[in-house]
Amino acid sequence: MTEGPLFAYRARVEAGDLRGDPAQELAAEKLQSLANALREYRPRQPGSWKERFGLARRAEEPPAGLYIFGDVGRGKSMLMDLFFAAAPVEKKRRVHFHEFMLEIHARLHALRTANGRRADDILPAIARDIAAEAWLLCFDELHVVNIADAMLLGRLFETLFAEGVIVVATSNWPPDDLYKGGLQRELFLPFIALVKARLDVLHLEGRMDYRMARLMSMQVYHTPLGPAADRVLDHAFRDLTDNAPAAPRALEVMGRKLPISAAAKGVARFTFAELCERPLGAADFVAISAAFHTIVLAGIPRLVPERRDTTKRFATLVDVLYERKIKLVCSAAAAPHAIHPEGEHAFEFRRTASRLMEMQSVEFLQQGGAD
Repeated sequence: MTEGPLFAYRARVEAGDLRGDPAQELAAEKLQSLANALREYRPRQPGSWKERFGLARRAEEPPAGLYIFGDVGRGKSMLMDLFFAAAPVEKKRRVHFHEFMLEIHARLHALRTANGRRADDILPAIARDIAAEAWLLCFDELHVVNIADAMLLGRLFETLFAEGVIVVATSNWPPDDLYKGGLQRELFLPFIALVKARLDVLHLEGRMDYRMARLMSMQVYHTPLGPAADRVLDHAFRDLTDNAPAAPRALEVMGRKLPISAAAKGVARFTFAELCERPLGAADFVAISAAFHTIVLAGIPRLVPERRDTTKRFATLVDVLYERKIKLVCSAAAAPHAIHPEGEHAFEFRRTASRLMEMQSVEFLQQGGAD
């Protein structure tokens, strides 16, 4: 056999695209074993004519899925992508966990509006619909931060597993640390127990942060603006996301949706106008920094005194990214100290310019941020 995530991983190491890593190879071996098991596995098909007449084959015990956790930049998403591409399953889906939960809430809202039923009554039906659409689910960046998600997950996944769905997930946290310190966490504990019972848990150990190594090797502040800077940002985005296709995202901020036009593997792309010429504030920037470890920002202009709101918004953005150790790759019309050199707020902007300079330093890039 020469197909599967382990062979794809070794091929990339041989080609020089990846540096050999024993912990990564172990994870690839686990994923290869699961891919092999999936060749023979098929979930039962409730409601089929064979089942109605008692002719359906006995339901197989599904193979255990996999929960891979570890520090930022360890290659968790890359390994899952290799598995997903090679998995011999027609009905499969890879999705960022945050996006998946937004979808669950949208389905719940639609069904509640239609018939007024409670979430506990509706969730099993939603889970069965999801299982019919895809019986291999790959979740990137599984994390639980709010009580609304925490209260749904146990019932939802109980039905998914009962339907024979196989789950592979990546996370920065071990299962026991999910929703740690959250409100009414005792009601969330059955979900943790379910994850540990149905998924093999693998700690992707190791000290090499591959994302950080890429950042350390690239220039992160590019000036002047123009086609050359645009090309450099395109290349940086591809490099930091392993050429993953960019897709739109939506973050929920204080009960409203914050659209993001392009994101992949913890990296989001924005134009200056998208972040600083719209009525956004600190809460929006905090949500962005919680969802992404790196921001690629194009088109920072020279700021004139008349653009007071824009200047203040940009300063707030830089403050949030700086405080949360989020990496910034950007293009600008001038060096940081020359972006807003005169006017009523030029003195205040000196701190922003200083932070933009520091965010280019090796010391800043070595600090951990969100994943």
